[in-house]
Amino acid sequence: MSQSQNAALYFVDRHLEEGRADKVAFREADGAKRSLTYGQLADQSSRFAGALKRAGVRREERVAMIVLDQVEFPVIFWGAMKEGAVPVPLNTLLSSSVYEVILKDARASVLVVSEALWEVAEPIIKNIPSLRDVIVIGNAPEGTVSYEDFIKGAEPAQVAETSADEMAFWLYSSGSTGQPKGVRHVHSSLKATVDTFGKQVIGIQEDDVVYSAAKMFFAYGLGNAMSFPMAVGATTVIFAGRPTPQGVFDIFNAENPSIFCGVPTLYAAMVALTEANGSANHDALRMCVSAGEALPREIGEKWKSQWGVDIVDGVGSTEMLHIFLSNSPGDIAYGTSGRAVPGYEVRLVDENDEEVGVGDVGELLVSGPSSAEGYWNKREKSQSTFQGFWTRTGDKYEKTADGRYIYCGRTDDMFKVSGIWVSPFEVEQALIEHPAVLEAAVVPWQDPEGLEKPKAYVVLKGEGSPNLADELKEVVKEKIGKWKYPRWIEIVDDLPKTATGKIQRFKLREGA
Repeated sequence: MSQSQNAALYFVDRHLEEGRADKVAFREADGAKRSLTYGQLADQSSRFAGALKRAGVRREERVAMIVLDQVEFPVIFWGAMKEGAVPVPLNTLLSSSVYEVILKDARASVLVVSEALWEVAEPIIKNIPSLRDVIVIGNAPEGTVSYEDFIKGAEPAQVAETSADEMAFWLYSSGSTGQPKGVRHVHSSLKATVDTFGKQVIGIQEDDVVYSAAKMFFAYGLGNAMSFPMAVGATTVIFAGRPTPQGVFDIFNAENPSIFCGVPTLYAAMVALTEANGSANHDALRMCVSAGEALPREIGEKWKSQWGVDIVDGVGSTEMLHIFLSNSPGDIAYGTSGRAVPGYEVRLVDENDEEVGVGDVGELLVSGPSSAEGYWNKREKSQSTFQGFWTRTGDKYEKTADGRYIYCGRTDDMFKVSGIWVSPFEVEQALIEHPAVLEAAVVPWQDPEGLEKPKAYVVLKGEGSPNLADELKEVVKEKIGKWKYPRWIEIVDDLPKTATGKIQRFKLREGA
């Protein structure tokens, strides 16, 4: 094997040498239910790399992907990397105007689009001067080339010789507080997440079947559905559509995953559906993982009682690529984010960067092998986030006496009431313990005197009682403290969220 540290050698081509050419790497749970073996992935990704080379794509040029979770996704991602180009998977739920901002920022020279998403991409293609080739998976409109025609006749390319520290791929952050930022990751980052969370927390094995409701375009889904299973030769079930609670149950029944990766919003909806429909049973399921936002204690406990399987709740970020703080099998405390994943260090600091004590709230900093090189084109933001070996997460946490960490909220979500810090997440967790509440979001709101007090936006499971607002206020007072109760409660149909399931509290603060 070459001395190259190109990640595609480890995740893709190695499996041929180890006898897994005929093992299914990916299978689709919808549409034509196509599958892709490790051998086919190795061949097709090399041919895609060859097609990029034939098209004049040079090292480090960006290959943007507006691609659904379908078998072409891993081919394009690893194929671009084999050529030494930089794949940039993009959130498939964005608007045309946001795609325009990102594509201009990334200066992508190639764009690959799933046919179903073409109508969102089409209006802005002419506005991206760097684009030379637009490839459509499916029927190709005028001015584009179909994916099949693009790779037809292409010679398999040699895998580009790269160092471990060379640029591998970019991800654009989910933008829970504003415009997405290009996060640049090197070749060694992917294996670093495997060697830490993948192997030491999940303990993923070759015979596992993984289904991640979280999509491959963002960091959490990329690890769940690609890095972890591909590191051990496991099989991933992929689904291009939106993961509804019933849809996930249908996939459980049809595909028998042993590992399921979701987000708290989805787990809450699945718990509610199971409560309504009766007991749940899925013998193949051995582990569930949650990230994206802290998992409320109530949801974790109910899921365990319904399914007999724990949810391993953890914290990750696009900047760190995957989970670095987590509960682990046999050491789960619902309502906490657990402990540092082996291979990572975390600490809590105050506004003066001094370490805070047990029971105090501080900003979480993390150090570990998968941190990004920085943000693209945002030097000041890079300098404030990536500080030597430490990465600032922007999350507020409290450390318990036994070394676990309790999520308190984003740094910019925290606020003081009567001079005391209030964690929106703590209030939200108290609210959803009421049987009528499905979801809740809490933000600061000014009273007539101009003082900030909690305001709650609540999504109900069904009809609420006429006195529901008063009931909810009392629940919060009893559970977490009299001054923390929401002075205003607004019932809404849904909450604004990113595609990763994170509640966008800044939109609620702005009255959006």
